[in-house]
Amino acid sequence: MTIKIMILNGPNLNFLGIREPHIYGSTTLKEIEASCQSLAKELGVSISFHQSNLEGELVSLIQSAHGGGADAIIMNPAAYSFTSVALIDALKIFEGPKIEVHISNIHARDELHRHSITSSASTAVICGLGPYGYLAAMLAAVQRLGRLPDRIPAALHGLRQQS
Repeated sequence: MTIKIMILNGPNLNFLGIREPHIYGSTTLKEIEASCQSLAKELGVSISFHQSNLEGELVSLIQSAHGGGADAIIMNPAAYSFTSVALIDALKIFEGPKIEVHISNIHARDELHRHSITSSASTAVICGLGPYGYLAAMLAAVQRLGRLPDRIPAALHGLRQQS
């Protein structure tokens, strides 16, 4: 059975590559999606990739993951990281790995962008790796599900996961 990973992107991420490139770089969301699709093929998993500027739409997508819609969620909540109790409540429903991704190192940002409240409902948080954070999150999700392919370097298999 193929692992299904849902990748969610919050508000304004559709403007990656244009919006504040000194913070977020020049890589577009389409390029990130293409890299994720390529890694998914290598890992033997399927992904669904979404972006929405609407909080309720993101909540509905998270809810659709419950009950078999996805085995893991990777989410860059963007601005909703700092404000959305609705996303926290939706994430708490999902029992699989939930990995929050931030392109920038939010801990080194201004006070407004420093504390993610949605991370309280996440299994792990990756920040500051730029677009590669999405790929690291995919590897982590597949590893947490115990399904890393044998062709992935042995060093990645040998690490024990934390509960």
